[in-house]
Amino acid sequence: MAEYISGAMGPRRIRSCRPFSKMGSRFPEMAPYRAAPLLAAALFLAGTTSPAAAEQQISDPVYQARCASCHGRSARGGFGPALTGQQFTAKWATAGVDALTKFIRETMPPAEPGSLSTDAYRRLAKVLLHANGIAVLETGEGPEAPSGPTKAQILSASSNEGGGLLPPVPNDDAPYRAALERRAALLRAVKPVTDDMLLNPPPADWLQWRRTYDGLGYSPLDRIDRTNAGQLQVAWSLALPSGTNGIIPLAHDGVLFVNSGGVVLALDAVSGSTLWAFNRPISAAPMSQPRGMALYDRFLLVPTIDNHMIALDIATGKVVWDHVIESSTGTLRFTGAPLVIRDKVIFGLSGCGGTSEPSGCFIAALDARSGREVWRFRTIARPGEAGGDSWNGAPAEERFGASIWSGGTFDTVNNLVLFGTGQTYRISPLLAKPTRPGTTNNALYTDTTLALDPDTGKLVWYYQHMGRDVWDMDWGFERQIVDLAGPSGSRRTVVTMGKLGILDMLDARSGKYLSSYDMGYQNLVTSIDPRTGRKTTDPALEPQDGHPITICPHATGVRNFPSTSYDPGAGILYVPFVRSCMDMIWAKGGDYEITGSTRAPEGADRDFGGLAAIDLQRRRPVWTIRQRAPSSASALATAGGIIFYGGRDRLFRVADSASGEMLWQLALDGVPSATPITFTAGGVQYVAVTTGGGSPNEATIRSLTPELASPGTGVRLWLFKLAGETP
Repeated sequence: MAEYISGAMGPRRIRSCRPFSKMGSRFPEMAPYRAAPLLAAALFLAGTTSPAAAEQQISDPVYQARCASCHGRSARGGFGPALTGQQFTAKWATAGVDALTKFIRETMPPAEPGSLSTDAYRRLAKVLLHANGIAVLETGEGPEAPSGPTKAQILSASSNEGGGLLPPVPNDDAPYRAALERRAALLRAVKPVTDDMLLNPPPADWLQWRRTYDGLGYSPLDRIDRTNAGQLQVAWSLALPSGTNGIIPLAHDGVLFVNSGGVVLALDAVSGSTLWAFNRPISAAPMSQPRGMALYDRFLLVPTIDNHMIALDIATGKVVWDHVIESSTGTLRFTGAPLVIRDKVIFGLSGCGGTSEPSGCFIAALDARSGREVWRFRTIARPGEAGGDSWNGAPAEERFGASIWSGGTFDTVNNLVLFGTGQTYRISPLLAKPTRPGTTNNALYTDTTLALDPDTGKLVWYYQHMGRDVWDMDWGFERQIVDLAGPSGSRRTVVTMGKLGILDMLDARSGKYLSSYDMGYQNLVTSIDPRTGRKTTDPALEPQDGHPITICPHATGVRNFPSTSYDPGAGILYVPFVRSCMDMIWAKGGDYEITGSTRAPEGADRDFGGLAAIDLQRRRPVWTIRQRAPSSASALATAGGIIFYGGRDRLFRVADSASGEMLWQLALDGVPSATPITFTAGGVQYVAVTTGGGSPNEATIRSLTPELASPGTGVRLWLFKLAGETP
């Protein structure tokens, strides 16, 4: 069979079945995120059924539950085409079970490709091969299958014994070719992302997870402002593959890049049309997917949920290089976005340490052009190393945690890349009093800001925000670099807030502690040393073996993955927050010794979420918005004097950044548990946010508001613009 299939760059000639297993990464029409109407019709998988075909009903329960309603109980067709007969045999007789498994996984079920287990897809492939009398080839795709019937033969068939629909005839007309050329022209116009662009991003673009190296999460765009925000309307929306959300899109030269569930899309930001799609399916998804990507040169740097860092060509979606991070037990994972600094892709790993991942967590750098690892810094201090005496004598295999949950930031003045670490879950070694001289139980480098040389990975300075954290109150979120007034002029300052809702400020050059601000929603820390920042905790709240203690907040924190945003003109930090508590138990033994259930804070106040504006220079609140629904989305401040954020009530909101006055809100299809961005395309300012998914953070706080039923599992990308504006 010789046919043509369309892609972003125009019609392509294809041969038999072998290329179909890779169509999702090259042609948007083949990508598994969209509804391929029929397994057979879309790609001529099946045709009419041979009179000799078996009529026996297929007994496999997976087939009957997921396939029979369209393709018939005996695979001879129904609403959908038959999956038995000469065309199926011609295409798949020598291809092998691996190739057919891959094809079915990338296209079925139509509404949610890839949603079944790997074993289920492989089982279906074997069932269909067996139903056609084809011997199962267990490994490899096999040689290229013989050519199937021509289009003329299909159209001239005298009968449709298997029922269902005949394959469609490709419509290669002038409007179709014009659409392809428009999309190709848009991709050709995308400029390489240079070091200078990352240092000073164009106002129209959003090139990395917090937009700028300093991590502010702020946009200088002001077309949408406090005077017209009430005129916002939906520009377009697009259903995405299922995932755990937290997604941060990127925008560059009118192209929007988004990753959901392992499917990466390049979209026309004005129309939402797919320019290219890349899919790398995996066997199982961990509890959270990577929340960000990065653009550099001609590359889109994509971390995957099975620990690959992939560089895709931004014009085609083609893989340039693929670097895998090995995991001993599968607990190691990417969750934060990569950061590119002078040809180096810098990132951290989470979910490692202790007996589950003995090598521990780390921060690493890859060469941006080859994917080769350049350096690695381990975040758990091991015996005999600097800081190794801070684990109360525990052996290396009992040192767990210090995960890197979020992306890093770059201090361009002091040439430092900054990351924050999480806590440990194995708390037994830290609860005992140190007995050896010179030994502490602070557990470095948990709950720490790490400042590394981006060229070498060497540690320049560190500051531990909370030593001996045995309550799961980590500090693994964004570090922001701001200029504040000091005793002798402007002082470059690192600002970060942990789960406790306590904000610490450090000197950016040295890591020296400067000051703190407590939002007042925690009961664990009773005092903070004004000279060192050391935090004293309530002795009554020490973990008890098998006996619950009540801690505020819950382990999801006053703040968590939803990021803060800083307006450098106003000097105000905007913090999405949640009020909560937990009954915590020390479950002695094993790697995970902290368990806790969510509970509402005591008192009559039943508003659990909100947005706080904090004056960093004066370390005092400016205003606070309170709402019943816990906050779920990152904050986004702009030069228009507005702030975007969202909550578990599905409302996406805009407030006046100076007063907190509500200017606009819209109920979306799902919870906006992600990070919004803003950019321009075709001269129009857009705001983008994704909804849906079920992050661990959302799962633990939903019990606070039982009246807010969780919506379905779908994920959707939403774009907004001002009414009446056109590109």
